[in-house]
Amino acid sequence: MAATVNTLASDEFTGRRVGSAGGAAARAWLVDQLAAVGATVNSDDFAVRAVPDVDAAPTVTWGSNAASHRLTFGREVAIHLASAHIADLRQGPLGVAGADDPTGRWLVVPAAMTLFDAYGHAHNAAGLLLGRPVDAHGWQYTTLAGPDPGPLAVLTLDPATHRAVLAAADEGGWLSGNAPLRRLDVTGANIHATFHAPAPGGVGLLLTAHYDGVGDHPGLRQPGASDNASGVSVVLEAARVLASGPGGIGLSVALLDGEEIGAFGSAHHAQRLRARGASPLVVNVDGAGRLDHAAAVEAGGPAHQLLALLDQAGRHTGVPLAAGPVASDNRRYGAAGLAAVGIGAGMAGYHSPADTPDGVDPGTLAAVARLVVATAWLAASAPVTLSSSIGD
Repeated sequence: MAATVNTLASDEFTGRRVGSAGGAAARAWLVDQLAAVGATVNSDDFAVRAVPDVDAAPTVTWGSNAASHRLTFGREVAIHLASAHIADLRQGPLGVAGADDPTGRWLVVPAAMTLFDAYGHAHNAAGLLLGRPVDAHGWQYTTLAGPDPGPLAVLTLDPATHRAVLAAADEGGWLSGNAPLRRLDVTGANIHATFHAPAPGGVGLLLTAHYDGVGDHPGLRQPGASDNASGVSVVLEAARVLASGPGGIGLSVALLDGEEIGAFGSAHHAQRLRARGASPLVVNVDGAGRLDHAAAVEAGGPAHQLLALLDQAGRHTGVPLAAGPVASDNRRYGAAGLAAVGIGAGMAGYHSPADTPDGVDPGTLAAVARLVVATAWLAASAPVTLSSSIGD
């Protein structure tokens, strides 16, 4: 499993963003891995619109009192998803949104003001500058799902830079910057693998994990090790162990694309399952990087039976479970009326260059894989007699 994480997080796969060459290379590699353990494998394409793509690192410099400062992309400055695509540099004086004439100015948005309210003070402005927290490693995290672009360049600044630029707005400061953020229409693809169908009247188990990541930016490697190479590695290992048993239970795997842009891959797959009347028990793993006290479990759909199985599997394997949010593909399956649980066991360096393989604990990978395998064996042996202390 650790080797799988290292491979998926490697330079070759460039962060695995949906529709990217790195994502396609990762998909081809994963198809080979599933076929090698005896699955019948195919892929299923679907359209994904308006995927944010930073096609060049923004060039942002600000100054005050004859001193200038070039900002580091990903740490001190990033591009907000609501930004318009502004490739050319725009230079103008600094101002404060709601306090200064906006015309031609880069407006610093005070911490207490929302972006929506800032737009009301930004007619003819050069752009908006928002404060944004950074993680423990000093990175601003990347997201692909969010608001549609607005009419202005919108940049985010780390807290220290935001304070400094806000102060400079009262001292004749200036800023030069751009926001090269395109929106691309691409094709995503899920990977489907079938190991064996359930016996008549038996249980079908579907193991899922998303293989896409937020992707690399120019000059910024974003490996996506915990999110979600770790979950993919767990599902591959569980499928390998379960390929020859237990008898009577159906086993299939879906490695999903497009989770980071809004869980479009699982939405597409859930619709396909419902259209053909299939109702497997769905176990989704998103984040198996570092178990801290307990794995989070979120249920959706008619999941009481599945929760009971998972609860008992946790007792068998010694993996503590706690009800908690797992905002991932499991929600799409649950919304489609399928019994679904999401399992999350920690992520380090969320959506940033800090999400590297050394942040993934091999012991956590093994613990979550054992939990999934035990759930499958229990589903085959006693699917309706177990009660759950977690509850629906």
